[in-house]
Amino acid sequence: MKIRSLAACFLTAAITVTASLGPVLLPVRAEATTTKTSEVSWPKPGHVNSKCAVLMDVDTGTVLYSKHPDKQKYPASITKVMTALLALENSNLSDEVDFSEEAVYKNEGNTSHIARQVHEKMTMEQTLYGMMLESANECAWAIAETVGGSEPNFVKMMNKKAKELGCTHTHFNNPNGLPDPKHKTTAMDMARIARAAYQNPAFAKIVGTKSYQIPKTNKHKTKTPLNNHHCMLNYYHTSRFLYKYCMGGKTGYTTKANSTLVTYAKKGNTTLVCVVLDAHNPDHYTDTTNLFNWGFKNFKSIKVSELRDFSQSNVFTGNNGLGQNLALVEPAENSTVIVPRSADSSDITMEVTPSPSKDEKVVGLLRFTYANHEVGNVQLRSTEKDSDSYPFHNVKKENSKDDYIQINPLVIIAAVVLAVIILFLLFFGLRKLNDTISITRRDRYSARKGQQSYRKIRRNDRRR
Repeated sequence: MKIRSLAACFLTAAITVTASLGPVLLPVRAEATTTKTSEVSWPKPGHVNSKCAVLMDVDTGTVLYSKHPDKQKYPASITKVMTALLALENSNLSDEVDFSEEAVYKNEGNTSHIARQVHEKMTMEQTLYGMMLESANECAWAIAETVGGSEPNFVKMMNKKAKELGCTHTHFNNPNGLPDPKHKTTAMDMARIARAAYQNPAFAKIVGTKSYQIPKTNKHKTKTPLNNHHCMLNYYHTSRFLYKYCMGGKTGYTTKANSTLVTYAKKGNTTLVCVVLDAHNPDHYTDTTNLFNWGFKNFKSIKVSELRDFSQSNVFTGNNGLGQNLALVEPAENSTVIVPRSADSSDITMEVTPSPSKDEKVVGLLRFTYANHEVGNVQLRSTEKDSDSYPFHNVKKENSKDDYIQINPLVIIAAVVLAVIILFLLFFGLRKLNDTISITRRDRYSARKGQQSYRKIRRNDRRR
């Protein structure tokens, strides 16, 4: 009876431990089970004439469409998106920019300039407007010298930043995009750069400005008017390509690069960026417009905080989900995922992985996938003061020297069962050993008693 009670206790403990540890399997990949037979698919747009193109969601970085995304091309003046990003990250808008002889004369003769003079002084903000609206090459050079100390050093900064943003096929050789056989990028890399730049509010404001006036300077006694050359935003050249959802962008053109274009558009709560390379006029505008229309029509952005109610999703619950453990974490504020409008939440999968963030409150990265496309990734932040109480505390940061631990419930079950077996063996072994010792002692006792009785009889016989 005691044996049965002991077994029941250990089996109960095994079930309890497994149930409590099951939800913290790391990395966690939760896939909702479904009986529906509809095929999970990704929408496809119509024909795109540009040689290379990428349509990306700005909030999540999800690539909605790509055509030759990793083929190297000349970027021309969309290079200035990177120049502007670095300037905004490494200077103040009020900083003074002094136009050197190199900035003026090395760019003299090209059609993209605003006729600055040697030692003309403007603020960084004014110079950025000159570069992004009028594509002024001398402004790009002057910005590079001001921010980097020299143009070559700034170029090194550009390439370093490109790697930090995940660019794999990009090499910049100047800050303005003038023809250079070593100055190349790809549509995918340029989309990564453009997305990062647009997340800077000052950049978004500048590229979305239709016109601007540079006030009088030490070399110009009159104001300098600037006009945005992006035809989807401004009618400066033509109103033919105006697009009501356009939020700005950057144009580019050289004879070797053909037309290049970076464009931002927002409709509802969805913001997209489109990059096209090596396009013939006017394909860069028509392709961009068509891709935007297709993207807005076929995709929708959803707040992660609303996913619990998204078609009664069991991604967060269910046997393989995170269940109640999500009560200890919260997604980054206003985090979203973007999925096709026809998507069912039961087809969305998620995986918890280590986060590259150095913030101690960020305990993991939640990646969402639909139809083999990553549709969003969200930082999970601990809601507890003690981050060790978070169920994913054993997931190390990506920059940690230690590997993170994976807890497997099957291993726990096997260990508990093995422990029960060992205890049973020990119990029966000890009992058998105890019985053997008792029998041995009894036999020895009986033998001694027998010998004593025999001796007594012999003594009695002798007395007789």
